[in-house]
Amino acid sequence: MSTLGQRIARKRERAGLNQSELARRLSVSPQAVQKWESEVSVPRGRRLEEIAAALSTTVAYLVSGDQTMDRTTDLSRSNATLIGPMDTWDDNTPLDDDEVYVPFLKEVELSAGSGRTVIEQSHKQKLRFGKLTLRRQGVQPDDAVCVTVSGNSMEPVLPDKSTVGVDQGSTSVVDGKMYALDHDGQLRVKMLYRLPGGGIRMRSYNRDEHPDEEYTAQQMTEQNIVIKGKVFWSSVLW
Repeated sequence: MSTLGQRIARKRERAGLNQSELARRLSVSPQAVQKWESEVSVPRGRRLEEIAAALSTTVAYLVSGDQTMDRTTDLSRSNATLIGPMDTWDDNTPLDDDEVYVPFLKEVELSAGSGRTVIEQSHKQKLRFGKLTLRRQGVQPDDAVCVTVSGNSMEPVLPDKSTVGVDQGSTSVVDGKMYALDHDGQLRVKMLYRLPGGGIRMRSYNRDEHPDEEYTAQQMTEQNIVIKGKVFWSSVLW
């Protein structure tokens, strides 16, 4: 498994750039680039975005090493990509013949002060998607829902309040793909990996603050962990 620094160096070399040339593109010193690539320092936030743009790749690829997240590969293999054009609209704009409303999932408190929540569909919050763009992702319109990412566990790829589209018809775990989960009434978005015996490993992009979590099949049942579906789309506002 390569490191962030090694991936930066590899993409820089493939772009035909030396460290000084990349530094000029980013308005930093060559020493800064050398420190990133040798893991002396770690670029984050906006700087990581600038590096990804300069190297024609994505923050997701630099952070995770997942080839399906690399802008230079076939994006149709990724499970979190922007699909279709975006137009200005509001609740009074009628749906086109090839559009559908996609509802949001939300946490709903069962009773005042109890602290217990369940996951339900919102009757107010929704997005509109083209049926064709959903079909191209292999998503049936009736299976599509949206989820709002909460917290910093998936940064820098999915900052707090990002929105993801989830295919509820796809719940079988493919290692390294991103899924939405109902964890005893809490909505979570994580990369998942299969474990022997039917268990799962949950992984965050921000592993410094959010280490991996492992659950056996029995623990998943005991803690009411349910995979809601695979993430097929994401939207990030900066």
